[in-house]
Amino acid sequence: MRHNRDEKRFDMNPGHLKSVMSNMTCDLVTSGRIRTTTPRAKMLRRYAERMITLGKDGTLAARRRAMAFLNDKTAVTKLFEKVAPQYKERCGGYTRILKLGVRPGDNAHMSIIELVENAAELAASQAAKPAAKAKKAPAKTAKPKAKAPAKAASTKTAKPAKQPSVKKPAAAKSIRKSKAD
Repeated sequence: MRHNRDEKRFDMNPGHLKSVMSNMTCDLVTSGRIRTTTPRAKMLRRYAERMITLGKDGTLAARRRAMAFLNDKTAVTKLFEKVAPQYKERCGGYTRILKLGVRPGDNAHMSIIELVENAAELAASQAAKPAAKAKKAPAKTAKPKAKAPAKAASTKTAKPAKQPSVKKPAAAKSIRKSKAD
């Protein structure tokens, strides 16, 4: 019986559940964001935050514990060298879950779980966006002015399209089998 247990099992045995969470954590660490169902994202958040906390510790024992769970050398290396140092000043809350809606096939609630960026990267990306928009804005305004006279000329010379004539289908003859056949 499941008295006083918080963890869901998703109808998997414990070994299967551990391998699914391990693989999803590896994907999250390597790519930064993944798309999955909402209950799986909520469970994955617990495992991912534990791994990032191990990465912040940085000891050999922590690296071995992470390797025992993740089973992927490149994911462990990225976790300890790139991901964990971003969150040195942060005490938890390394992931964010964004709800997407429902999946068309089976109506399952879908989410995106992603690593939260640190403040410096977020400020840099927001500063880059207005600069990029300012560069693109003059180019966009020049193009429509050149195309506007061409559209006016083409509408005057264009002939109205003929509507296709609709033919009525011939009446089908009914064939009855006689009782003699």
